[in-house]
Amino acid sequence: MDNRGSRAVADDRGADFSYRGDRLGLPREGPGSVASPGRRVAAIFVDWALCGLIAYGLLADGQMRAANSWTLLVFLVMSVLTVGTLGRTPGKRLLGLRVVHVSGGRLTFPRAALRSALLVLAIPALVWDRDTRGLHDKLTDAVQVRA
Repeated sequence: MDNRGSRAVADDRGADFSYRGDRLGLPREGPGSVASPGRRVAAIFVDWALCGLIAYGLLADGQMRAANSWTLLVFLVMSVLTVGTLGRTPGKRLLGLRVVHVSGGRLTFPRAALRSALLVLAIPALVWDRDTRGLHDKLTDAVQVRA
């Protein structure tokens, strides 16, 4: 019988008790730590609302049905341009987040474009790993961190 405790036994069996971002070498909390899922979801809602307003006001001639069709394209363009150049969308900036390469450097423009294209497909963003990184981030070696 093992008297070391359940955590020690689970550790021996390969359980991972580390924090989000530990395997990436990121801090547990504060600037540079992995952004929480709640903040990331809030940021994407802010970005989506902004893109909806742009589509409605500039591209759809005030027609809601047409605005709904344009919103996804506006979102894609905004995401590619802002993440590819500034490392963050307006929603991420508002919520104190940024997108970086796992090495800590800036995400290249081609990686930002691929990440954005995968994001608009939605499914890759819904498949997460232990660090709560979406498949779109994993495939582009990106991570969303607190600014």
